[in-house]
Amino acid sequence: MSRVPDAAERRCGMDVGITGKDAGFTSKDVGSTGLDLGFIGLGVMGRPMALNLARAGTPLVVWNRTPGRCDPLREAGAHIAGSPAEVFARAGTVILMLADESAVDAVLGRGTPDFTARVAGHTVVHMGTTSAEYSAGLRDAVRAAGGRYVEAPVSGSRVPAEQGRLVAMLAGEPDAVAAVRPLLAPMCGETFACGDVPGALLMKFSVNLFLITLVTGLTEAFHFAGRHGLDQGLLRAVLDAGPMASAVSRGKAAKLVARDFDVQAAAADVLKNNRLIAEAARKAEVATPLLDVCHALFGETVAQGRGTEDMVAVLRALESRTGA
Repeated sequence: MSRVPDAAERRCGMDVGITGKDAGFTSKDVGSTGLDLGFIGLGVMGRPMALNLARAGTPLVVWNRTPGRCDPLREAGAHIAGSPAEVFARAGTVILMLADESAVDAVLGRGTPDFTARVAGHTVVHMGTTSAEYSAGLRDAVRAAGGRYVEAPVSGSRVPAEQGRLVAMLAGEPDAVAAVRPLLAPMCGETFACGDVPGALLMKFSVNLFLITLVTGLTEAFHFAGRHGLDQGLLRAVLDAGPMASAVSRGKAAKLVARDFDVQAAAADVLKNNRLIAEAARKAEVATPLLDVCHALFGETVAQGRGTEDMVAVLRALESRTGA
């Protein structure tokens, strides 16, 4: 059951914990319009998100640049489109979970006549992470072409995506947000309305600034303990028992003890997010000294060829600075 927002949350323009079930509308109701829900982008995050939609019974049409990534979706009952154009032909609402701005532009046919043909009469849901300025410009372009636009980035990595426990932040016109919000229920444990575009992306940047500095600090603590000959398993137990413990610290501490760099949130993606946050901070003349240190460390991690490893691979940069 959703709770009533407190005064602070109302001042932020957020209402809390609304899901499709709470709204009396579920992702299955997409089919009542005669149109599927579209999903484009089946990467580390996108594929488990789309699978949760399909398994919830959502009439789903998907496309991915690498066709082999679609196989589990076919097995789950989704229709595999041959092109982005086919997704827009079959779906009234299309979710984009793409790596960057150029990928979004390519899928939408931006700058070509295909753009208007695809987005007119459609709702475009941008769930990836791009600059705030890009998203605001895309909103304007979609509206001018006769479509609706919702910004809906998520907080969480691969495991929460697999579990359907992502946290979504939504921005856009209230009626468009209200229509999209229940569709996200199979993917997201919580959704928060963050006002107009680009409010959702700026909220995600705030969340990710905390996440990046948190995981970098945690990794440095394990590096420090290891160099002093301490039992890192014991450090993990102490942290897990204390007031600073969280799902993030527990998950990443386990990976650090095991030196498990299997990807949940890729170091290259963290570097991209770090850059986007830093750019937004500079434009607003906001000081970010902790983020700047993390930016340098993740840059070094990626330069070592560790970009596809999990973000705890920032340990490699710390070890290099120490002289490992």
